[in-house]
Amino acid sequence: MDIRSILHEAVRQKASDVHLKYGSPPMLRVNGKLIPLHAKAQALGRSELKSICSQLLDERSKKKLIDNKEVDIAYSIDKVGRFRANIFQQRGTYAVVIRNIPFKIPALKSLQLPSVIEKLTDLDRGLILFTGETGSGKSTSLAAFVDSINHKYYKHIITIEDPIEYLIPDDKSIITQREVGVDTINFSEALRASLRQDPDVILIGELRDQETVKTALMAAETGHLVISTLHTTDTRDSILRILSYFEPHQQQQIQLQLAASLKAVISQRLLKRKDEQGFVPAAEVLVNSPRVTEAILDLQKLLDIKEVLEEGHLTYGMQSFEQCLMSLLRRDLVTRDEARKAASTTSDFDLKMQGIFSISRSDHPDDDFHLNADTETTMKHPKNELQLETVVRNRSSFLGLKGKAKKKKKA
Repeated sequence: MDIRSILHEAVRQKASDVHLKYGSPPMLRVNGKLIPLHAKAQALGRSELKSICSQLLDERSKKKLIDNKEVDIAYSIDKVGRFRANIFQQRGTYAVVIRNIPFKIPALKSLQLPSVIEKLTDLDRGLILFTGETGSGKSTSLAAFVDSINHKYYKHIITIEDPIEYLIPDDKSIITQREVGVDTINFSEALRASLRQDPDVILIGELRDQETVKTALMAAETGHLVISTLHTTDTRDSILRILSYFEPHQQQQIQLQLAASLKAVISQRLLKRKDEQGFVPAAEVLVNSPRVTEAILDLQKLLDIKEVLEEGHLTYGMQSFEQCLMSLLRRDLVTRDEARKAASTTSDFDLKMQGIFSISRSDHPDDDFHLNADTETTMKHPKNELQLETVVRNRSSFLGLKGKAKKKKKA
């Protein structure tokens, strides 16, 4: 069986993934559901799987598969698409899962992510993290983010990936893409070397270990913009994951570095669209602020980070998952059941659905973040973030009481 014909059909059907396994027909994931390649697709035999693996693997990858029982590779078909494949052993035979990666990098604005993320592309230094479970859209958002910088600024952007997924052509920037195992030995070696390659922006495919985290923080502290990913479910877990790479006696120093260098964490989840035409991302966004810095330095305060996110929308463009889900529902992009499944805390989601909000305006994350006219008049020159947030909270409480009073009069 020809792997090219399978992938041609997968692209034609707009499949996100292809599953190839002994004893089953080739399966495609289309709009989140697994379906056969076609109605008459036959179960794959051992010889067919062996042939498919031979078509996908070069000698280096074959050796790695034999040694490690699994291997990640990138594969391209001219004028069709680019693919990321994981080949692994199960029940004594090989299986293959292939992710479809479009040639064309989507524009950042087309991904329906919060507008503050576009503003983050203007940063010159610091650490930005894109996080989420496998299949949450991190790779696409990351590529779109880097390509936005590429279209706007004259910079040297170095990417270190395993494997390279999106191919990013030079525009205003010079793009250097290095693949672990092909162009470099590992992430930490490539990251150390990148600091001697005159970088402005460094993209690290994933923060996997202590050494990579330490070097990434050092690069962010020394005037570079560092962008990376973590397999974590929300912004709080992302901070805790970084700290978990270190021994207890090292964590205080890492907290200090993280508080100084971290610029933003964007955590993503993909939801099925109400019209069943693909997926839409829900994003929790943390932007470093005085209160976020306090939470990083005092982990007890990190427990209340959700409150900080929700109250920081007007000032910084932050938002919790629940706020984002409310926005998706208002825009009629997802069903209530789909939104509820994606909520971090279903009880909080249910309260918001009943109209109980932490602050009145902050549950509109689809609006550009700015002070409204009333708040601007009340506090034209806030002395600090806490003073501004006090005004916003007081105003929200007043509006809530005013709304209750109206209801009583009607009754």
